[in-house]
This record gives sequence, structure tokens and C-alpha cells, in this order.
Amino acid sequence: MIVGTGNVGASIAFALLNQCTSVKELILTDLNTADAEGEAMDLSDALAVAPSWIKIQAGSYADAKTCDICVLTAGANQKPGETRTDLVQKNAKITKSIVSEVMATGFQGIFLVVANPMDTLSYLTWKTSGLPAEKVIGSGTVLDSARLRFCIAEKIGVHPKSIHAYQIGEHGDSEFTLWSSANVGGESLIDLISAKQRQEIEDYVRNEAYEIIERKGATHYGIGACTVQIINCILKNERRVLSVSSYDDCTDTYNGFPAVVGREGLIRRLTPKLTEDEGIKFQKSVNTLKNTLKEVLNV
Repeated sequence: MIVGTGNVGASIAFALLNQCTSVKELILTDLNTADAEGEAMDLSDALAVAPSWIKIQAGSYADAKTCDICVLTAGANQKPGETRTDLVQKNAKITKSIVSEVMATGFQGIFLVVANPMDTLSYLTWKTSGLPAEKVIGSGTVLDSARLRFCIAEKIGVHPKSIHAYQIGEHGDSEFTLWSSANVGGESLIDLISAKQRQEIEDYVRNEAYEIIERKGATHYGIGACTVQIINCILKNERRVLSVSSYDDCTDTYNGFPAVVGREGLIRRLTPKLTEDEGIKFQKSVNTLKNTLKEVLNV
């Protein structure tokens, strides 16, 4: 089930339709029921030429009971000049309402949170749902890490899939690149890219969403494709390492960090060694998330 059929929800559905996936049924639901129905109709028109057959229909929260995954995209859009955390009060209320209604159906699947501020809403989803933390994950810095790999690949002339590098921390302004473990074929990227170029890449990756929003008003294709990667990883039990947002019991926050993802949701968070500078940046990012959480825990 995808909750919210705006740009992001529709892009996730379209990305699913255009990939080989183990998803057999897709339910779209939105406060605007006509929009959900229209998206389901439009997407269904492409099934004759799609690589996978998916039963696509509009539905309601009541349909969540038998769903394996509930993807949360519903919320207010990020406007030009607005940060992700500016959305927190509005979207916290929306998320709590949705999660409560989904859980009332007897839902026992996995929540995948995409709406922003995503780390905060993932924590709120976990608290509201009462589900084990491993069954509530956020899209994290998966998109940011994809942007990072693309930028690095362009710089050194290697396919992005051969780049092993992650953005970690908050999906937002305090995220940063884990350069100490970044490599291509085992060769450290610190040895291949100068400090100045690394900083330029990191700054671009952190700020690219704002650049896109300024130009076209929203980002949705990238996160659509990345969310499908997470969905397939769960349903196929791929146990891939993705920088999803997961619960960190050391900090009592949800944050983006390399983790093994599979059929149970979060299998385990990994523990790459951080340098002293990276440790400081991570703590600053955690502090940012804690400050945001204070604004919503009593909403």
C-alpha cells in the first residue's frame, strides 16, 4: 500500500511498474480519493507493456490489514526556501493520524516512511504504531547516497554501482559523507579524490534537493526509484546494505546509517568505524534530530 498519491507516491508506483518486482498487488490511497482512483487507472493502462504484472487499485486504510508494506508519503510538500524540518509540525499530525488508522485494521507488516522530515516521522511512526523498531524504517539517506555515488562516478569515470560510499545521519542539512570507508574496488576514494573535490561533492549532494525544488518545485523521480529498491530488498529478502533510517538505541533517534535490510525489515545496523571528525559530525546530526523530535513528541 502507498499512502499519498502526490508526486512522490505516484513516482514510487510508476517506478514499481517499470521494474521486475515481486510486488503482486498495489493499493493506492489518498485523502483525495478521486486522485488515487485516477492514478490507479492511469498506471493500469501501462500493464500490457510493463515487465511485471501488478494488480493496481485505489483503496482505503481498511485494505492495510493484509498488506506486507505500507509506504507513507502523505504530507505537506516542501516549498522553495523551506527546509525539511519546517514541515515537522504539519506532517507529524498527518502521520500520527494515518498510522493510527492503519494499525486499527490489524496491520502487522512493515512501515516504510518517505514523507519529510523523514527521520522524525519514522520515529513517530514507531512510537504511534507500537510495532517493533525493525518493522519501521525510513528511506533514510538511500537517495542521498545514490546522488553521492553518481557524483563520484562522474568524477573518476567508474559506474555508480561500483562505488561504495554513503551519506549518513539526518536526511537533511546535517547529513555528511562517510569518506573514511568510501571505496571503489577496495581502493580508498580519499586517495583518488582531493580534499577540495570531496568537499565540493559533499556540499552538492547535501544541497541538490534545494536546487531541484527551486527549478521544478519538487523532487520525486529519484526517491521513487530508491524507494522501490528498498521495497524489493524487503520482499525478496535480499539482505542488502542500504543507508535506511533505522532506530539507533544508542541515541534514541532514527537516522540514516548502513544497515542490512531484508524480509523482516531491518536485520541489523552495521558499525563502520568513524574517524574523530566523522564522529563529531554524526553527533551534531543526532542533536539536530533530537531537537526536531522535541517539537513533535507531544503533537
